[in-house]
Amino acid sequence: QVKLVESGGGLVQAGGSMRLSCAASRRTPSMYGVGWFRQGPGKEREFVATISWRTGSTYYTDSVKGRFTISRDNVKNIVYLQMNSLKPEDTAVYRCASRRTVLGDGNPETGYDSWGQGTQVTVSS
Repeated sequence: QVKLVESGGGLVQAGGSMRLSCAASRRTPSMYGVGWFRQGPGKEREFVATISWRTGSTYYTDSVKGRFTISRDNVKNIVYLQMNSLKPEDTAVYRCASRRTVLGDGNPETGYDSWGQGTQVTVSS
């Protein structure tokens, strides 16, 4: 089974930057990409962004577009989430998950499994 481990979270001031990492133990043919999700206190889980391993195609939720950048390293099996211009409302536990569906073949916010345990991001005002 594939294991995903997030890292890079912590405390940052509003307007600052932070880079999260999602390390996958390995890739299989059924793993088309990786997505980032977040859940703040008392909030529902929210999709953030996803990237495809083969093509590098990306998709972002509107609230982070222009501020966050998702990328991947196919040699190290790591997906990154570069977060700039952070806002207090970005405070959440960020989790990554493997996508088993083709990007563009339906809702890009669904079709994930093999979730990581999460890393806390706290943005102070």
